[in-house]
Amino acid sequence: MKRNDFEWVYTDQPHTQRRKEMLAKYPEIKSLMGPDPNLKWIVCGMVLTQTISCFLVKDLSWKWIIFWAYAFGGAINHSLTLAIHDISHNVAFGNKLAKWNRLFAMFANLPIGMPYSASFKKYHIDHHRYLGGNDLDVDIPTEIEGWFFCTPFRKTIWLFLQPLFYALRPLYVNPKPITRLEVLNAVVQFAYDFLIYYLWGLKPIVYLIAGSLLCMGIHPISGHFIAEHYMFLKGHETYSYYGSLNWITFNVGYHVEHHDFPSIPGSKLPLVKQIAPEYYDNLPQHSSWVRVLWDFVFDDSIGPYSRIKRECKLVKDD
Repeated sequence: MKRNDFEWVYTDQPHTQRRKEMLAKYPEIKSLMGPDPNLKWIVCGMVLTQTISCFLVKDLSWKWIIFWAYAFGGAINHSLTLAIHDISHNVAFGNKLAKWNRLFAMFANLPIGMPYSASFKKYHIDHHRYLGGNDLDVDIPTEIEGWFFCTPFRKTIWLFLQPLFYALRPLYVNPKPITRLEVLNAVVQFAYDFLIYYLWGLKPIVYLIAGSLLCMGIHPISGHFIAEHYMFLKGHETYSYYGSLNWITFNVGYHVEHHDFPSIPGSKLPLVKQIAPEYYDNLPQHSSWVRVLWDFVFDDSIGPYSRIKRECKLVKDD
């Protein structure tokens, strides 16, 4: 049966209470919090790989540009967006060096081709603080998306256009003033793009941007967008995935664990599950991101409306 509205609840998100219980029972989890010393080197390797790839693809035909953008470069770029996700929680250099994390996120942003990291940080904090919050959590589709993209064909189009919706939805749902970091992010990004264009022409730019757009749309890795919070089982709003794609996505599949402990880097999230398996083993989980995409498209009961929403009170920052 097709949904005609979101799943409205009148309870707080479950992660806050579970975090308190787990820390009381397993205080050693606190030792997992803090920076990941390997993250910055992994990201540097990925940025270097994509920059070298720009040189390698400069003389390829257009069909091979698109092929390698989808099959290789886009996967790296999507992984870099998830590195930026980790960095947004200050796990590259720690909370005491927050500005270094912001600047390093801009560096990780370079192969993506479009400025992204500063805006993501600005809205992602709301996603954790106000999970499912009406007009606050911009990860949730709009009413128009839920109403229109309700058939297999339309849901396929929605998946393909997902990068566009993620970029434009915040401007409609919860617009915020442009920050200096966003301006700096754009200047740094366009300087890198211009340098690549000046050195090797248009094809490497298309390779980078097409890879980002294609692999954030219909691609096995992009299944995590749907798997994380779309309600496949009534009453459950966050799901984990423990499969092999976590190896190239900074363990973003450990998503229940991540929302329970956002300050723990992705590389250490499996240890949370090992320490406290009774909190996770019996929760519903996904076994395949490709299957998630298939079910999203062809199961009438799942669509953009399949999200839990709640009214949240604004928290004032000090």
